[in-house]
Amino acid sequence: MSKFHLNTQELLQGEFKVNKVNIAFVFQVNCPGCFIYGFPMMNDLYKSFKDNVGFIGVATAFEDFEYNNEANLKLLLENGTLVGETKKYYNTNFGLSNYLDIPNFPIAFDTITSSEQLLNSDKIELICNIIPNFENFSENEKEILLTKIKSYYAQIPVIAETFTLNQLQGTPSFIIFDDNYNILGVYFGHQNEDILKTKLENLLS
Repeated sequence: MSKFHLNTQELLQGEFKVNKVNIAFVFQVNCPGCFIYGFPMMNDLYKSFKDNVGFIGVATAFEDFEYNNEANLKLLLENGTLVGETKKYYNTNFGLSNYLDIPNFPIAFDTITSSEQLLNSDKIELICNIIPNFENFSENEKEILLTKIKSYYAQIPVIAETFTLNQLQGTPSFIIFDDNYNILGVYFGHQNEDILKTKLENLLS
């Protein structure tokens, strides 16, 4: 069973307590879909399950680093300040420059590292281990793949660890995991709230 690698900086809001069942919401502040679909759903789930499920929001960055940063996350949590494409969407459609449904569950910013730091650590092996059947590859195949992965990440100056180590597809992403950080479900993009609600209920029963 795959492990969820939750590598965040200090929590900016709330207190995250690991429960038998937990859900992480990985988003970017410059991601309109995260605000249109992700936050409202997570706020609803938090109201329904906060006594039995651990909740954490992880603001990450894999693009648009001038917007997707810790400073803008703090502004969002303090007064709902929007930036970039998210601000443009709410301005155009609703005449709003602030987000009205500020999340109340625990939130932290992803750990940001350089490609050099990542490549010189054992974390690069975690990325390899996510690849299906990697353990069955020959030593030569493993070495070729490792070289390709290192070459790819060497070109990326800023790397968000939670997003990268879990090889997430994008944002919004929702990861359900247990108290040993075993992944119980991964969902990407616009989700039906009832699907996640049913998943949580089944895991708690």
